[in-house]
Amino acid sequence: MNHEDPVLLHTEGRVRHLTLNRPRALNALDHAMVRLMADALDAAGSDEAVVAVLLTGAGERGLCAGGDIRAVRDDALAGGTASLDFWRDEYLLNARIARFPKPYVALMDGIVMGGGVGVSAHGSVRIVTERSRIAMPETGIGFVPDVGGTYLLGAAPGELGTHLALTGEAVGAADALLCGLADHFVPAEGLAALVAALAECTTPEAVTATVEDHARPAPGGELAAHRAWIDSCYAADTVEEILDRLAGHGDPAAERAAATILAKAPTSLKVTLEAVRRARRLGGLEAVLDQEYRVSTAAFAGPDLVEGVRAQIVDKDRDPRWHPAELAQVTAEDVARHFAPLGDRELGLAPLPVSG
Repeated sequence: MNHEDPVLLHTEGRVRHLTLNRPRALNALDHAMVRLMADALDAAGSDEAVVAVLLTGAGERGLCAGGDIRAVRDDALAGGTASLDFWRDEYLLNARIARFPKPYVALMDGIVMGGGVGVSAHGSVRIVTERSRIAMPETGIGFVPDVGGTYLLGAAPGELGTHLALTGEAVGAADALLCGLADHFVPAEGLAALVAALAECTTPEAVTATVEDHARPAPGGELAAHRAWIDSCYAADTVEEILDRLAGHGDPAAERAAATILAKAPTSLKVTLEAVRRARRLGGLEAVLDQEYRVSTAAFAGPDLVEGVRAQIVDKDRDPRWHPAELAQVTAEDVARHFAPLGDRELGLAPLPVSG
């Protein structure tokens, strides 16, 4: 094992460890890491000596802050297609994680955002701690939740997922459990003992039982207390009506949510709402990932992703100039083009529906 590799692989007992190893970049994913993870899962899945996979992140700050969005911006400015190739393999990896035939244990400790959600929240055993901060913040950079994020958020109870998708709000352990983004809470101080216990497991069933033995009740969250206004306000058909309901509800938290949403990219907001609603109807993760690839491809060709990354990551002035700048200027046609079929460039995880 070369400790400079971006994904570290080793085995303890009968558990194969995958460690994302770019701590200075908060383990942000690049194409090489996605390929390494895919190869590692192929090997672990077919190795009878391996009973489970354990995903962790190097460093103290988090599992993974997402994809390398600065590289995506550079690619877009250069007129390249490397980002589309990266997303293709990343989304295929997300589907592979969801289908993995053995326990896939993800330690979602610290920051877990964007692509980090994709490599963890589709696993079969998802563990959060009191340090977990989980988010799909794409609307703030002129993009749309991907990596199966619209599938996960669409499946959350009530309109919680819509709230998280539009605001990009990060949630802690209890709210991640409530929204179905995680399965178990283990205090951070108990993770080392859990990992040591997993090394003693000789069957998949023992892995699951061991995690359950180490799990504890999560500290209280925030979303449960806000379900009434979240479900009422976000049930509206349009972003504009959602904002009207939030602003007029009277709860200060609803008003803050409205202010948060108004700072996001108008096109991203409308496409995100449509993507989450469509994801609920599509049903399966594979079909949703196909849809997300169409949406990501369209967003990559638009102006807002480049501008959003500039404002948040490059210049850090936090003053993006969205185009269009107002929700009212985003037409139904603007939204629809994000869902247009890609022909021979489709991701192709699920069969296309037969028309007629």
